[in-house]
Amino acid sequence: MKRLAEVKDSLDIDVKQNFLDPLQNLCDKDLKEIQHHLKKLEGRRLDYDYKKKRQGKIPDEELRQALEKFIESKEVAETSMLNLLDTDVEQVSQLSALVEAQVDYHRQAFQILEELSDKLKISVREASSRPKREVKVKTQDYDYGDTDHSNGGISCNPVSKVPVSSAFRSEKPTRTPSNRSSTPLDQPCCKALYDFEPENDGELGFREGDIITLTNQIDENWYEGMINGMSGFFPLNYVEVLVPLPQ
Repeated sequence: MKRLAEVKDSLDIDVKQNFLDPLQNLCDKDLKEIQHHLKKLEGRRLDYDYKKKRQGKIPDEELRQALEKFIESKEVAETSMLNLLDTDVEQVSQLSALVEAQVDYHRQAFQILEELSDKLKISVREASSRPKREVKVKTQDYDYGDTDHSNGGISCNPVSKVPVSSAFRSEKPTRTPSNRSSTPLDQPCCKALYDFEPENDGELGFREGDIITLTNQIDENWYEGMINGMSGFFPLNYVEVLVPLPQ
């Protein structure tokens, strides 16, 4: 928003300097001068018409002077208007500057918003690729069967504690040690913290606890590696690095 405000301020300055100020100068100087000459011309035209109607009752010299003054004012007014028309190139240039300033403003505003949109899309992708945290709830059971105890016949000896998560995990097929990667730890490698199911071509799938050989770091969020003869990409936050890649 700060960058947009700066671009808008720049637009306001350009429009004022290159369009509004010259337009105000035109109104204050050239148009006022033309208006003055037209008003003077109208007054002399009325004076000439009045004296012309009284021709024969006033001296001819007075009528001739009124006509000369009217013609003089007419020529001055015409000249001032022609001078204004001769500046049409300058006026059109000022109008063009106004349009260019508007175009430049919208171009910069579009670029700023497009960059912001790209950054937000990256943030969305990073948030969606982040693994969900597993909440493990432990329960504790009590034996109420023995009534011979001194505390009212209730036994408070807890039975063995079984985490809920382990009950669910027992339903999955267990992986035998032979299925684990036998990657030696003398080369760059990492350990899977979660199961990763590939969703796109080129991604490398694995299970929790797998040892993966690291071959390259694509960017700040993705590694490239190998496991069981397969290679591909996988997210950095799904693994724990055991032997880092050489710098």
